[in-house]
Amino acid sequence: MASDEAFAIPARPQRRYPYEGGVEYEGETVFLLQPRPPQGEDSLDSLLRRVLAAGPYRYADFFDLPMPLYLVRDDETGDVFRVSVRDGQIRFHVLPETESAGLQALFDRLSDGWDVEWTVRCETTA
Repeated sequence: MASDEAFAIPARPQRRYPYEGGVEYEGETVFLLQPRPPQGEDSLDSLLRRVLAAGPYRYADFFDLPMPLYLVRDDETGDVFRVSVRDGQIRFHVLPETESAGLQALFDRLSDGWDVEWTVRCETTA
């Protein structure tokens, strides 16, 4: 199981609102959760949806993407972040106001929901 330090956020994306409309993010921090032994994406998505549905989450998926992607709000911590399933990993995408507590809480629930060993690593781009 990952420790609290595993979800320390080294850098946050910056939100921009272009004149043309919409929202853009500069920079990215993503936590990659790799199960051992490796699992298929359908199994990972099923686990993720089961944990999200059990609460304390409000979430929505993006329908027109070639991979599962959810916008998640943890009602206990107040954290909002995106979660995707891709390349045999569950990925936590940090938003500007995301805190470590919400990421750690979801990880703990995923770990409790499935008896596999998880490797967690962080990738940050400017």
